[in-house]
Amino acid sequence: MKTRAATRIGLSLLGILLALWVYVVVDNWGSYWFGRHSTPAPSSALDKVNGLDKAAQIERGQYLARAGNCIACHTARGGAEMAGGRRIDTPFGSVFSSNLTPDPETGLGQWHRDDFWQALHQGRSKGGRLLTPAFPYNHTSVITRQDSDDLLAWLQSLPAVRQVPTAHTLTWPVGTQAALAVWRTLYFQPVPFQPDARQTSEWNRGAYLVQGLGHCAACHSPRNALGASPGVDNLSGGLMPVTNWYAPDLDNDREAGMASTPLPEIVRLLKTGTSAQAHTSGPMAEVVQHGTQHMSPADVQAMAVYLKSRAEKSASATSSTPVASPVVSPRVAQAGLKTYERHCAQCHGEQGQGVSTSPGQMAYPALAGNRAVLLRDPTNLVQMLLYGGYAPATVGHPRPFGMPPFVLELDDRDIAAVLTHLRTQWGHQGAEVTPLQVNRIRAAQGH
Repeated sequence: MKTRAATRIGLSLLGILLALWVYVVVDNWGSYWFGRHSTPAPSSALDKVNGLDKAAQIERGQYLARAGNCIACHTARGGAEMAGGRRIDTPFGSVFSSNLTPDPETGLGQWHRDDFWQALHQGRSKGGRLLTPAFPYNHTSVITRQDSDDLLAWLQSLPAVRQVPTAHTLTWPVGTQAALAVWRTLYFQPVPFQPDARQTSEWNRGAYLVQGLGHCAACHSPRNALGASPGVDNLSGGLMPVTNWYAPDLDNDREAGMASTPLPEIVRLLKTGTSAQAHTSGPMAEVVQHGTQHMSPADVQAMAVYLKSRAEKSASATSSTPVASPVVSPRVAQAGLKTYERHCAQCHGEQGQGVSTSPGQMAYPALAGNRAVLLRDPTNLVQMLLYGGYAPATVGHPRPFGMPPFVLELDDRDIAAVLTHLRTQWGHQGAEVTPLQVNRIRAAQGH
């Protein structure tokens, strides 16, 4: 009897789950199948624009594509610009970016401006197919209709490149339309930008760029087990999946320094990749390289104003808590000092002061007082020691100095010891880094 009762309960639960799944799918697809979905006849996004306005619209569209760093994802290494095919790895498999050139068969040649708007605001391809959230349509839903049309105008002005999209290799059932429908119902809602009447036009412009084209929260917010992030305005930091870099909390002055850094220095960091207080590296270096360095001074200033305003508000709402002095064993302290003197002091200075090439311009960043050194999560420090890297080459900083990789030279104990040295010297009170932490970070990269 108990077995039969358990079976009936199990079947009932299965039925409820099945009914819920059907409801979710129907709820998500209902507007597509039963609502208005008559796509206008294909035509250029520039149909009713005269020659002068057409050229201006294309120019604006190119600028917006730069600001959104679209080229970085939609251009494969060695491939034609915006022809797609770049592999983007996710925890659920790989997706390959779409061909956005105006090829009529494999690109956007048959797309109307309403189709493009639907892709940006609803995450649906021409014809209604649901797009994977590797394309950040939660952020592109912020974009205005004018900016959407301008983007398409530029894309349709590019040389057409025939390149059949590579099929995604996502783990089943993640890439299926049914699974995407469920995910979208749980985690996706278009968020068209609404200006804050209490703020200045500059602040609102910055908010629009950060939340929309800049899609900053795509990196600077935590993700759950299903890859969803809290919202387009959440900048609370998190470990980026697959790349395994930690994107700092932009509202926390201890992590990102937005509240205490002078506004001109924030602007300089976004424009050049370096400032008196910081250097960009890892994924952020790519953002500066392909995106923010090409933005107008007014737009970069607006972003900096918005980010600094948020950080200042957050700083005033929180109280600093005293940090206990770290306790490090003499053996670890000695090993860290020796490794630092052998491999680091020549560039970063015996007292971690760095090396400057001119006032306010650092060739090698100071480690003393460096917020990146004191992040609670040591992932970025381990990444830099293992694989090295360069700040981006920009107009304002065309020849950056680099950091050599030590992946073949230092073992986990060496790395843990020298990072502990950095985090406990020169007045620092950071926590000790252990060999186990280093090993886990190294293992996450497959090395």
